[in-house]
Amino acid sequence: MKQKNGIHFEISERKVLLGLLDILMAFFGIYILSIYTDFEYLSISVENTVHLVVLAIYITLFGTVFEIYDLQKASKLDVSFKNIVLCISTVVLFYLLTPLITPFLPEARLQIVYFYVALIVFIFLWRVLYNTLFATPRFYKHILLVGELSNIDNVVNTLTSADSNYRFIGFINSERDNDDSIKYKGLKEFRTKHLSNVIVDEQISEIIVAANNAENITPDLYHELMLLLERGFKIREYTQVYEEVTKKVPIQYVGKDFYKYFPYSRNNENQLYRFFHRTFDIIFSIFGLLFMVAIIPFLLIGNALGNKGPLFYTQERIGRNSSLFTILKFRTMVVNAEAQKAQWAKKDDVRVTTFGKFLRRSRLDEVPQFINILKGEMSIIGPRPERPFFVAELSRSIPFYETRHIVKPGLTGWAQVNSRYGGSVEESLTKLQYDLYYIKHRSPFLDLNIILKTLSTVLYYRGQ
Repeated sequence: MKQKNGIHFEISERKVLLGLLDILMAFFGIYILSIYTDFEYLSISVENTVHLVVLAIYITLFGTVFEIYDLQKASKLDVSFKNIVLCISTVVLFYLLTPLITPFLPEARLQIVYFYVALIVFIFLWRVLYNTLFATPRFYKHILLVGELSNIDNVVNTLTSADSNYRFIGFINSERDNDDSIKYKGLKEFRTKHLSNVIVDEQISEIIVAANNAENITPDLYHELMLLLERGFKIREYTQVYEEVTKKVPIQYVGKDFYKYFPYSRNNENQLYRFFHRTFDIIFSIFGLLFMVAIIPFLLIGNALGNKGPLFYTQERIGRNSSLFTILKFRTMVVNAEAQKAQWAKKDDVRVTTFGKFLRRSRLDEVPQFINILKGEMSIIGPRPERPFFVAELSRSIPFYETRHIVKPGLTGWAQVNSRYGGSVEESLTKLQYDLYYIKHRSPFLDLNIILKTLSTVLYYRGQ
């Protein structure tokens, strides 16, 4: 049996494809302009290499900020068009305002309009083509699932919601079957003895093994899987796929073999990385505090009208190695909001003031924490610091919760840009999965990704 290689792009490959073709289509649009119009502002030539590279960098950076590489949003043409317009508007603005590394403004200002429209039109045309081609079954990833019946629904729903190109063709029950076994009707079931034929007939791309207990896999099934593996067929364990696709550590599947899931990033012990990380924290915090000084007069007016009380608010939080520190924020709730006891914040919380809603949505309430960062109690990027009361409660309910304290807490983080406010144990579990993913994969590239996604959160007014 020979594996049939289908065409499928992983999530990261599709994002690279989107970004690369965006740049090529932008260049193609400029080339078309130069042929059919008197456009002279920018041409595709060796002499303009620097100008073209700068344009490519701007498209990539602002494309990330305005989420044009988000696969869920890219699959919706109306959302995609809106984000492309916002992105290219910002790209062109920055391009015009940096003449030292970009062409000088043309005498005929109408050429700027040509440039702007061409970038939008040609990038959007590529997105239409992308949705037409890559949403077809030809590019689906055909999956055969191996696991217990009790686990099938969860696995299928998790992976298909994270990546719409996953198509589960069927499953093989990893447990011994008998006449009293409960049957699962949501997905076609295949028999172990037919495994080789199923892979060929159904054009299976890979097998995902989602058995909670590998000891329960029947000898016959184990033998068939080993034969496929020896022939080079792709077989992966579910928790590996889960982490790769969702960008979360699968805490709910971690047991006594927890050490398999926490090979934490070497950057946590990399002195050079930590030095540059701290240097970035200090420099960014200085600019952040200058920004705070500039906006405080306006915030004082807003606070007097919509908050009616102190502008600043302090609270005890848990930092690195579970040490206590006092966090500083702009107050967003009524005075004595927790006079009785600590409470979870929730959506449309009545304790949040009118002005406080604006501060939260814009993330301006977090600005005073640059002081905590300068003091070394926090970092720009890391898990959000939690209150001692909730840490004690969550540690009893969620395994490995306190492992998030092995790094400094952050002003923003992987959990903040990927999930909702943790207003319950369930939501805190999700945030922990993201936090542990950051700790595990911590790197300059992931840090940059978080910063760009944070800008998206602020620009789209998604703070909570």
